[in-house]
Amino acid sequence: MSYQPDAAAGAPPAAPQPNVFQTSSHPLALLFLLLFKGSALALYLLGNFFTNNFILIFVLCVLALAVDFWTVKNISGRLLVGLRWWNEVRDDGSNEWIFESRDTRVPVNASDSRVFWAVLYATPAVWAVLAVVALFSLRFQWLLIVAIAVVLAVANL
Repeated sequence: MSYQPDAAAGAPPAAPQPNVFQTSSHPLALLFLLLFKGSALALYLLGNFFTNNFILIFVLCVLALAVDFWTVKNISGRLLVGLRWWNEVRDDGSNEWIFESRDTRVPVNASDSRVFWAVLYATPAVWAVLAVVALFSLRFQWLLIVAIAVVLAVANL
């Protein structure tokens, strides 16, 4: 029998801490937020381990970044923090930007909000670091992927 100080004192065993998905109001939206952002980074960082074809890695990264951009803009943003935006072209050809926010009477889940905003602000910072690395290592073609990633990440801020 192993020694367990809490059990010896008669205290009940400590309950495990709930993870971010258990405290989330929309765990599936949170999962896809992290999955799409992570897949673009993983493709960029690990793509050369699987293939030397830069064009394939470029296309897959841009597809992952585009899906991530669309998901944050239309699904994750709306479900996790109640924000959404889009652009409508009027009949006269001018653009109208429409920003939608949640009803202030409905509270947002603190866990969802914290993870959403942390990931949203951390992503351009990570891509910016990767841009500096690509620049100093003289890998200019990889800098193109990073530039697209930064533009799409900053557009969602």
